[in-house]
Amino acid sequence: MTVRTRKLVGAIALLVFLAVYALAAMMVAVVLQVSASKFAELVYYPVAGLLWVLPAMWLVRWMQSPDGSPRP
Repeated sequence: MTVRTRKLVGAIALLVFLAVYALAAMMVAVVLQVSASKFAELVYYPVAGLLWVLPAMWLVRWMQSPDGSPRP
């Protein structure tokens, strides 16, 4: 797969992932009733807000890998 194709596939995958992740994070917050405690809010929202970065880093690294290189 060429870099150009990987970037297209990766961009679409990243948008879909972020939409699904945002909905899942909201559902978890509702189920856990995070708003019931200020401490829970203080912990949950920064963690949930930064947790998406790890899969996104892997995806961007894959998108940037040169042509003909093995998958990470």
